[in-house]
Amino acid sequence: MSGTFGEMGNLLKQAQQMQRELDRVREELSKTRVDGSAGGGAVRVEVTADGVVQKIHVKPELVAAGDVALLEDAVLAAVRDALANATKLREEKMKKVTGGLNLPGIF
Repeated sequence: MSGTFGEMGNLLKQAQQMQRELDRVREELSKTRVDGSAGGGAVRVEVTADGVVQKIHVKPELVAAGDVALLEDAVLAAVRDALANATKLREEKMKKVTGGLNLPGIF
């Protein structure tokens, strides 16, 4: 019987260690910047690796062209690109912590 409790204690320690590592990675991701772009770099978006938009850069030439629909499409495409890059980085970092296990609700 005592072997079972010892195994449970080890399992609990491993879970706590994984939780600490997940917390550390989440903190790191919240500080890591990821870029996305569109229109050949006419629009660039910076997001944190946890998916928070931080800054949008638009080249003046794109604004001067006066094509609002083009500007809107370029901004949307750049945001999507940045968020996709952030998701990819986040998944890579989390995979290292979880050993490749897909644990729902971790991020």
